[in-house]
Amino acid sequence: MSQWTSSVGAPQLARLLGSQHARDTVTPIGGRRSPAYRSLADGIRLLVLEGRVPVAARLPAERELAAALSVSRTTVAAAYEALRGEGFLESRRGAGSWTAVPAGNPLPTRGLDPLPPEAVGSVIDLGCAALTAPEPWLTRAFQGALEELPPYAHTHGDYPAGLPALRQALADRYTARGIPTMPEQIMVTTGAMGAVAAICRLFAGRGERVAVESPSYANVLQLMREAGTRLVPVAMADRLAGWDLPAWRQVLRDAAPRLAYVIADFHNPTGALAPEEQRRELVEAARAAGTLLIADETMSDLCLEPDVELPRPVCAFDPAGSAVITVGSASKTFWAGLRIGWVRAAPDVIRSLVAARAYADLGTPVLEQLAVTWLLDTEGWDASIDIRRTQTRENRDALVDALGRHLPDWEFTVPKGGLTLWVRTGGLSGSRIAEAGERLGVRVPSGPRFGVDGAFEGFVRLPFTVTGAVAEEAATRLAEAARLVASGATAAVEAPRTYVA
Repeated sequence: MSQWTSSVGAPQLARLLGSQHARDTVTPIGGRRSPAYRSLADGIRLLVLEGRVPVAARLPAERELAAALSVSRTTVAAAYEALRGEGFLESRRGAGSWTAVPAGNPLPTRGLDPLPPEAVGSVIDLGCAALTAPEPWLTRAFQGALEELPPYAHTHGDYPAGLPALRQALADRYTARGIPTMPEQIMVTTGAMGAVAAICRLFAGRGERVAVESPSYANVLQLMREAGTRLVPVAMADRLAGWDLPAWRQVLRDAAPRLAYVIADFHNPTGALAPEEQRRELVEAARAAGTLLIADETMSDLCLEPDVELPRPVCAFDPAGSAVITVGSASKTFWAGLRIGWVRAAPDVIRSLVAARAYADLGTPVLEQLAVTWLLDTEGWDASIDIRRTQTRENRDALVDALGRHLPDWEFTVPKGGLTLWVRTGGLSGSRIAEAGERLGVRVPSGPRFGVDGAFEGFVRLPFTVTGAVAEEAATRLAEAARLVASGATAAVEAPRTYVA
């Protein structure tokens, strides 16, 4: 890492360190008070590992940080030197110092592929945040689609913008949410990933900066890496409080990213729900910086508590359509096997996306589009959401209860929606727990998969995808994995037991 992509001011770093001590995250080793420089170095190191200070963020000068913390400059200089020696800081004369992660310790960054169906029964797969299909609505939707198929079968079958009926149904749904929308503002894609990929191809060439929440959705991060973009992480606010707006304003101003990717509704992986005022302020900041916001709404229908008043969509604060592109999908709300996503944007953006599609995938399968159209035009969509919410709420509560009994030192805040729990693993390596867990028959993604350049080593993501008895068994196996990691005895692990779902 030879250059910083964002910066952390002295007051901001002092605030982050203060909130860390208020949480009692850093504990003196052996119960004895560490030297001041060592405590400072440990605090900064932990902020980097937790992603609260991004990797490649420029740190304040020694004198500035010393003044903000009311310590001597010698203390800060010694802390920076210790961090350099451990690989968490790099410096260059005239350029300052910026955060890093140690070399020679490769950490996982890619998402986990789903296990093949034949593996079910021996391995509890918590790698993917996806649920089984809500029947009988999947079968009914495809029966309805087959009835509507004959007229389309007499055409070439290529609809680069999507079937007119589905574009109209999606536009009507946005309009019903208070966002007047025409079909010309909708393009149907092959899942939300297809939507994000199309937007990146059009707007972000190789070397372009893209601001992303930290942590963020692992598969989108990997998509953007492989597209050659330069990811600029912006730490999420603590305790599901949404976005850190001062940090976002600073990144938008200093890094001037071409795009920014955000999940405002039940964020993946943390479950955070960004308040309405934050949405307004982020859109205003992005517009002022000339940054285009990609607002991922794939979790927006998965509110699990009836008393939660959902904020307006991010695009509601961009009536001109110049700053926000919205991405949606049926995959999380309905079923991951139904690969239908969409983009809502200004008509000229949709035309450009459709024109560029000739060099990508040409279009989305017709039968699946007809199935989603049938769901939206009948009671099927809302009935499916009701099923999904009930199932997910029960799974969430079972998982939270099981973790509380088997892993009481693991920390998390229970989200009010979405599909995932973001868990701090009691000071243990999330990567090591994932490795030991897989040998014990429970598959979880470690925190670094959701960060940029190795952050979040002390976390794992746990989705609400298993029922009560299986959640109990998953927590039991994770507790055994944590015990093995804590003891260092991860070499010999028994084969996984078979369980009955």
